Amino acid sequence: MGGVDLHLHSQASDGECPPGDIPRRARAAGLDVIALTDHDTLAGVAAASRAGDEVGVTVIAGCEFSVAADWGEMHLLAYYLPTGHAELDAFLERQRGERAARGREIVRRLHGLGLEVTDLDVRAAAGTGAVGRPHVARAMVALALVRDVQDAFDRYLATGRPAYVPKRLPALAPVVELVRSAGGVTSAAHLNQRADPQSLETLKQAGVDAVDVTVPAAWEEALRAVHQARMAGTEVGR
Repeated sequence: MGGVDLHLHSQASDGECPPGDIPRRARAAGLDVIALTDHDTLAGVAAASRAGDEVGVTVIAGCEFSVAADWGEMHLLAYYLPTGHAELDAFLERQRGERAARGREIVRRLHGLGLEVTDLDVRAAAGTGAVGRPHVARAMVALALVRDVQDAFDRYLATGRPAYVPKRLPALAPVVELVRSAGGVTSAAHLNQRADPQSLETLKQAGVDAVDVTVPAAWEEALRAVHQARMAGTEVGR
């Protein structure tokens, strides 16, 4: 069996490639199984799955949710999600609406700072994808308001910067339950310094199935925390 990557984004949210290109790039990289986990949408899964069938890459239908944790925002990956699940589809639509509203508020704050970027500029950067801060940053780059995406975040969009707008986050446990009711499983993404036994116990109590421990520069820390939790009798993941 070749490689597996269970955390990939496309232009359906804040990725740079069309969904149909992701499996082809995955095959070129030696991957056999991938999960498309765009933010708050399953819109890219059908195209990715068709492309996966053509090149021999298994595509798992996934999504990445932003939820409230004890320490603030946490990203929750969900896998094996169905299409046409009424409750899940309605929830995702609401979350995309929240994203669009957040984008408009960021633009309003940028205007207050004298930066002429518009909602239409952000929509053009997002295309048909779910709006996120990277789209605002790309619009700013296109308008030559910043040097690059990182510059936009460093000066304006990152937490604590003048155009930052916090998300309205749903609670963790109800989102986990929603995914489970749709037949999916969940994994906590890039916990980094939050990967400690206490946090893992919190995730376990909320019903989270697994944790992501292969993030660059953080995986050794996360693996160490998982080991400590197991030694203490806490088991997260299956």
